[in-house]
Parts: sequence; structure tokens; C-alpha cells
Amino acid sequence: MINELRFINRKCSIFGLPSLVLSSFFFFLFSSLSFSQVKSTIDSTSIKIGEQITYHIQVETDSTNLVVFPEGQTFAPLEMIESYDIDTLKHQDKYNLIKKYGLTQFDSGAYTIPRQKIIIGDKTFFTDSLKVEVNNIAIDSTQGLYDIKPIIAVKKTGSNWWKYLLIILLILGIIAYTLYWFIWRKKPLTEEEEIALLPPYDRAKLALKKLDESHYLEHENLKDYYSELTFIIRKYLDEKVYDRALESTTNELIERLLLLKEGNQVDLSDQDIKNLESILQRADLVKFAKSAPDIELAKIDRNTIDVEIDHVKEALPEPTEEEKLLDEKYREEQERKKKRKKVWLTAAISVFLLLVTLTGFSIKYGFTYVKDTIIGHDSKELLEGQWVTSQYGFPPITITTPKVLKRTTPELPEQLAQQMELTQFAYGSLIDKFQITVATTKLKNADKQKIDIQQAIDGSLKMFETAGAQNIITKKEKHITPNGAEGLKVYGTMDVPVIPNSDKIEKGKYMILGFTAENVIQQIMIFHKETDTYAEQMVGRILNSVELKEAE
Repeated sequence: MINELRFINRKCSIFGLPSLVLSSFFFFLFSSLSFSQVKSTIDSTSIKIGEQITYHIQVETDSTNLVVFPEGQTFAPLEMIESYDIDTLKHQDKYNLIKKYGLTQFDSGAYTIPRQKIIIGDKTFFTDSLKVEVNNIAIDSTQGLYDIKPIIAVKKTGSNWWKYLLIILLILGIIAYTLYWFIWRKKPLTEEEEIALLPPYDRAKLALKKLDESHYLEHENLKDYYSELTFIIRKYLDEKVYDRALESTTNELIERLLLLKEGNQVDLSDQDIKNLESILQRADLVKFAKSAPDIELAKIDRNTIDVEIDHVKEALPEPTEEEKLLDEKYREEQERKKKRKKVWLTAAISVFLLLVTLTGFSIKYGFTYVKDTIIGHDSKELLEGQWVTSQYGFPPITITTPKVLKRTTPELPEQLAQQMELTQFAYGSLIDKFQITVATTKLKNADKQKIDIQQAIDGSLKMFETAGAQNIITKKEKHITPNGAEGLKVYGTMDVPVIPNSDKIEKGKYMILGFTAENVIQQIMIFHKETDTYAEQMVGRILNSVELKEAE
């Protein structure tokens, strides 16, 4: 049976029957001889306004019949608010089909539910009409009535600016941490750096200890041994006595020491100078003449150098207070230079990283978008804020806007108030450079002739002129809303004053949607700056959200 139902459904689809009609068909296949019975009941004959009653239709059949139940608003003056699925009961060789409907009425009075048409196979049956009493809701008049509550201002929802601020702060935090780690952080010193910070005397003594720990003498590598030994004494003399000791020959160095001794600048004995000369000359022979002194002699030379370092330290005069002050100033100046260098390096790296970040975002999103995100832009905040979908006026206009529109209905002159009824809702103004207005005009004494929507839109354009707009250029085209309502779209550009009553003007764009029904004119007006790309996106989103009741 299921396969037969599917086959019939496919045939109905081929012949173009809509799904809503298909849903009202229920198929049962029985023998060619049939007997059918139709009954209708309601669960209550008296209800209150807006209360639901359930209308039952029961069909009993025993043949291969196609059963069609009522669909749509066939229960007028009652309104059908819900159609339930068909219940099926099998009793012996017969099927009992039960179809339920939810009905209601919002006006009090006595009503009659009309007979309903049921098609079973090729026969038509009608249910009995039923009477229903709709009663008013009792109001407790002993309780006092309260005044209408005033309009409560809704707390504005914040935009997404904090998200971008969080991203910027995160980037800045990463940059700051990187700079701290690689520039400002006090890094642990390596062994070489710690040695370099020691005084020359301590470094020389430590170098002699490291020489003792080497294996030069064990391997009779006298050339390297004497090279390091003489480097230790030359380095110490270079730092404390003669600043060219490292690059001088042995004779030049000894001559300089003798001159310093004669000038009372270094209090070295003749024996000290002679010892140094003897060791330096021996080292030259080992390095350049491939001489090979005894290992024990090399050890004696090492000890002699150790003693001579002590003697040199003792021979050096104590620095004066002036020299100490100059050294202190020198160290402070060096520290300041190092600090300035770190500051400049930090600033350069920060600027570089910021430029790289901004360039990357600009390539992906565009420079204007990045600039407006950082600095801020009113239209961008509206576009990315929390939009509101609501209905305005009657008949209602459903529209989605970046902010809730406030009622701005102007007070009409008495003569106009007798002819029409106006409701208006708006956000912004021409001065704000972004404006949305939704207006509904109901003509009281109009005949049933078709209303000229172009004339109504011309009146709206005159309102723009009254507000200071000039050089209004208009274009028009037919507009159809997403739900099929047809109207007229008028759009173009205009010049508006930057501030009221000023000669300075700027270009703006406007768009007016106009719709008409019997005695009703509905208009949606939008204005924004011509160069505002975010407003252009808002206009597109607003247009796609407009819905009106379709013309019947």
C-alpha cells in the first residue's frame, strides 16, 4: 500500500499539484463497493474570546477511496489557527479517519460554523453546521485602572569595538614581551661574560689556573703553552701599564717598561723587568725558532709570571680621586649609552612590528577598514552592532534596522488631521549623516481610486528641500520586497549642508520606497553620506529585510 501511495504522490506532483494540497489528501484503497459515513463535532459550544475549540471530522469508509478533507479558512466566521494530522483507526474491515482543526474567534457573539465539504472517492458529503457562543472576558471593575506606563529607554548595546581593542592589546602585549625577552631582560651571563667582568688582575690569575688545567705540558706542546703564557702577561700589561703591549715586540715592550720605570710611572725593579724579558725571549724562540726548553723550565716560567703579575699590581700607583671620579663618570656614561641604545632599539622594533601588523591587516581587510577599526567610525559601529527586527505602523511594515526606530509622528494641522492619519518612526537625521524613516499615512475620506504613489514621494522630496537639501537628482524603478509586495523605489543624490544654515555642503545619497494599498500610503526613507561605504552596506541589508503584506 505504501508503494501505491508513493506512486499516486508522484503522479500528483507531475500534474503540478502543490504540496499544501497534497497534504490534505489521504489515500485508502478498498473494494469497489463502498459505504461511507461523515460526522462532525466540537469539544465546546461556548468559549471566551481568543479561546480555542477543537473541531472533529470523522469519516468511516471501507473501499478504495480517496478522501479529501477541508483546507484553509473554510470555517469563517471562525478562524482556523491549526490543522492537525489525520488519525487512522482500523476496525475489522473498515477504516475510521479522524481530522481535527483548532478554531477561535476574537469578537464576542453567536456564530455558526458552516457545513464542511468532504470528498470521498467520486462522492461529496457535507457535515452539519454547528453553533458556537463566544463570550466576553469578565473584567473586575472593583480594581483601579493604572496609567499607561511611560516609554522606557532601552540601554544601548555596546558595539564590537572591545574585540578589536582586545586584539590590539594582545598584539602590543606580544611585542612588549618580545622586546623584554630579547632586549631588556637581564640575561644570565655565560662563563666568558662573567670572566670578562672580572678586574684585569683576577682575570690574569684565573687564566693561569686554566693554563695549569690544560694538557700542553703532558703532550709536550710547548709552543701553545708559551703562547698562552705570554698572552696572559701581555694582556695584563696592556690593560694596566702599556696599552700597546699586545702588539709590541719583546724589545719594544721591555724598552717601554724601562721608560715608565725611569719616569716613576711604574715602580718595577730591574729584576722584574729582566725576568719578563727572559721569559718573553724564550717564548719567541719556542714559537718562531722551534726551540724546545725543558718541561720543568716551562713550569718555572709559569710561576715567575704569576709572581710578576703580583709585582706589577704592587708597582702600579693608587688611582687619585680625580681618576676614580673620571672612571665613575665613564662607567655612568657607558650605562647611559647602553640604555639609550636599548630605548632606540625598542622603539625601532616596536614601530617595525606595528607597521608590519597594520600592513598585513590592510592587505587583507583594506586600509580604510583598519583605520576605522582603530580610530572608530559611527557607521561601522552601526553596521557591526546588534540589529533589530520590528514592525512599524498599521498595516505593519516589517524591517530590520541597526537601532530601534523611535516614534516621531509630527502634530498635523487640524485641516490635515481631518483628512489623514500619520504615524512615523525614525532614527538619525540629515545632520547625523544617516537617517531612516518609516511612515504610514491613512487617508480618511479618500475614494477607492488608485493612489498616486509618485505624488506622495514627491511630497517627501519637498521635505528634504525644506531641511536644506539642494540639487536633488532622482531615479526611479520598480521594487519588489522579498515577500512579493510591489512598490516604487526612488533614489539619487543631493547636496546637504554640513551644519544647519551654512554654505558648506557635501554630497549625500537617498532612497525612498513607496507602497500603496486601499487608502494607505507606506514609505521608507533612508539618507546617508555619498562616501560612506558602511552606510551602503546597511542600506542593502535594510532593503532585503523589508516585508509587507502581499496584495490579495
